[in-house]
Amino acid sequence: MKIIAVGMNYASHNKEMHHSLELAEPTIFMKADSSLLKDGKPFFIPDFSSQVEYETELVVRINRLGKNIAERFASRYYDKVTVGIDFTARDLQRDFRAKGLPWELSKAFDHSAVIGEFVPLSEAGDINNLSFHLEINGNTVQSGNTSDMLFKVDRLIAYVSRFMTLKIGDLLYTGTPAGVGSVRIDDHLTGWLGDKKLLDFHVK
Repeated sequence: MKIIAVGMNYASHNKEMHHSLELAEPTIFMKADSSLLKDGKPFFIPDFSSQVEYETELVVRINRLGKNIAERFASRYYDKVTVGIDFTARDLQRDFRAKGLPWELSKAFDHSAVIGEFVPLSEAGDINNLSFHLEINGNTVQSGNTSDMLFKVDRLIAYVSRFMTLKIGDLLYTGTPAGVGSVRIDDHLTGWLGDKKLLDFHVK
């Protein structure tokens, strides 16, 4: 099982992070399989970072084996979606970037890919117009809609499959909108797809 993630896929987030790149193609990075955190288990803030930030995202589950998938056929390769969080050790990421080094360690550490309950796409609605948001301690802190993606889901699947074979169970984190921020011990996080709560866990 691979965890494939997309960076800089919402203009609003790029602006808040001071990214000014004009992207012609998606920005892809990977998380380790040990990054996965599911079933409402708590997230423990790691001791190597003093600034762990949430990035709320729509997550797509791959349901067919595929390579070099044409964009017009990409919708055949997923049928379930959920809300997830790409936790980022922002202080480490800044340091790695400043030195021109790879920054996987700031993204792919254990339990940094939180995943909610999957729902059938037939129940969720139009993949290109899905609203989602994150609440911390009952307050909405981040919200987005897939209509604002710079690169839509089908384009992402077609692009990634040029480089690597997609397998059943692979997860695609599709990018985060504006509103990222830090988590603290005892925070209670809930992720919503429309009015459906799909993600619910605590920070320890």
